[in-house]
Amino acid sequence: MADTVRISAGELVADAILEAIEDGRRVVVTTTMLGEEHEVTLRYDGAVYYCDTPTRLHRHESEREMRRCIRKNGYVKDPAEQE
Repeated sequence: MADTVRISAGELVADAILEAIEDGRRVVVTTTMLGEEHEVTLRYDGAVYYCDTPTRLHRHESEREMRRCIRKNGYVKDPAEQE
């Protein structure tokens, strides 16, 4: 298994996050939810993208859906980035 990438929310652009998970790496994002720090794990199994939060496992069938999720949740550097 490839190395895990650990970042803070807003540290990388969406393309860099997607490239890492599509290469088989897990991206662990440290973010603040409800005033507390949490880790969210982003991954891809070759068919489905996953966003594993402390409260829910999001499944996305396409790169576009995953891009929308990570932008919406503030995990990326530039929320105005084009899809």
